[in-house]
Amino acid sequence: MAASPWFWNRLARTYSRQKIADQAAYEAKLEKTRAYFTPDSEVLEIGCGTGTTAVLHAPHVRHIRALDFSKNMIAIARGKAHAAGVNNIDFEIGSVDDLDAAPESYDVILAMSILHLLDNRREVIARLFELLKPGGVLVSSTVCVQKSGLFGAIVPVGRALGILPTLNFLHKDSLLAEFRAAGFEIEHEWLPGKGLVLFAVARKPG
Repeated sequence: MAASPWFWNRLARTYSRQKIADQAAYEAKLEKTRAYFTPDSEVLEIGCGTGTTAVLHAPHVRHIRALDFSKNMIAIARGKAHAAGVNNIDFEIGSVDDLDAAPESYDVILAMSILHLLDNRREVIARLFELLKPGGVLVSSTVCVQKSGLFGAIVPVGRALGILPTLNFLHKDSLLAEFRAAGFEIEHEWLPGKGLVLFAVARKPG
């Protein structure tokens, strides 16, 4: 699981007003993801934040179930969906740890900017593999940085003080190896910009 939702509840409104750091890369990720959608797709998004990605994808699929453990994030997400006239998303307060869903329920699972925040990442990846239908895909975008220098020292202290969230240091090859260990086949990987965020598509064989 990730850290307490307190940090994210406090951050929610500021987070919702932030501009996307690399708009071109974000749009490329949206386009690549949509290549895996059909009008009948059942989609799960974990760590959906304030719902922007889910709202943009909603016209291309049958249904999206979008989770975040921050009630303030979910409240903003529901407001965005209502303003956009989108009615095929269920935004829920919760996490994949306690998700009530049968195995092989989803065609596509989105894990955008979430896996590096989880203390039980390997267990979550295994659970996502279980939830996908055979042939389904996990689409993820994950911060991959190494622990070094001042940055490596500040993050644990900030987390202990409650002013920073969990941030697990990992290398992209380690993350890809974790996908493979869970049974996934890596279909696509991309490191845009400064190469600190891995966008990956991993398929469940079937």
